[in-house]
Amino acid sequence: MMLGHALALLGGLAILLFGADRVVSSVVAIAEAFGVPTLLVGGTLVAIGSSIPEVTTAVYAGIYGAGDFVVGHIIGSATSQITLGVGVVALLSPLRLSREKVTVYGVGMIAAMALMLLGLRSGTLTRVEGAGLVAAYLVFVAVRLRDGEHAGAIERHRDPDRSLARAGLWLVVGFALVVVGGHLLVVNSRALAVALAVPEYLVGLVTGLGTTAPEIVIAALAVGRDEGDIAIGTLFGSNVTDPLFSLGLGALVDGYAIEQVGATMASGTYMLAVATLVVLVFYVNGGISRKAAVGCIALYAPTYVL
Repeated sequence: MMLGHALALLGGLAILLFGADRVVSSVVAIAEAFGVPTLLVGGTLVAIGSSIPEVTTAVYAGIYGAGDFVVGHIIGSATSQITLGVGVVALLSPLRLSREKVTVYGVGMIAAMALMLLGLRSGTLTRVEGAGLVAAYLVFVAVRLRDGEHAGAIERHRDPDRSLARAGLWLVVGFALVVVGGHLLVVNSRALAVALAVPEYLVGLVTGLGTTAPEIVIAALAVGRDEGDIAIGTLFGSNVTDPLFSLGLGALVDGYAIEQVGATMASGTYMLAVATLVVLVFYVNGGISRKAAVGCIALYAPTYVL
């Protein structure tokens, strides 16, 4: 049984890799066709698409009352993206980002995490609070879309092999493959963890790492294609999407009740502290060097200690 889960997990990873490659190619083609800044595209369209596994998990958790699982899942996902995700991608190619863009996406990410923890501190997340989180996310997206109209457009390229229709088709197919691959990773990671009698909240943290794979893979492939803005937009944008939109949408079903409030606040506070540190490094240094990338990766392990 465990061998079957392991094989399915590897199969999911393979599907994920191919789907992520299609997403990156399509996003770049669409951005070029419309002259849209790639950071904006990565921070909205790709961030939302690659967060579909988290959105689905949150909704199912709302239906089945698995509050501890979904909160652990989102905190685990966010922490792994800002540590492992940023670290792995920066090891491939040092990341660079202007202070203006760091301020927008970095502060947005920190604010999203803080709002999530504020809502969870009482041990419950009501429908009203869930609606507030979703509303905050929609405001963020609306502001970014509005500002994007005035941002510098990227250069358009005339390449008949990357037509808009073809790019749109591959974008849909790519997202579908990312979702399927992410689903296989989550289901089989959770099955393996449950077989080892691991607590629900910790299972959520582990599967959070599993569903981080789409964002990390998309970001890594984007860097490989010299599309660093998409990489950063995806990682930072997903950490706005998940705490606000994913968790909020799930809470709209029937609210969440959290039993392990202490563990939630401890690991959640660590997540917020690490995110703040990474954003400060981006702001002060203008990016993440390979040396700093190693430090980011090292920051992931304490998540499980807390």
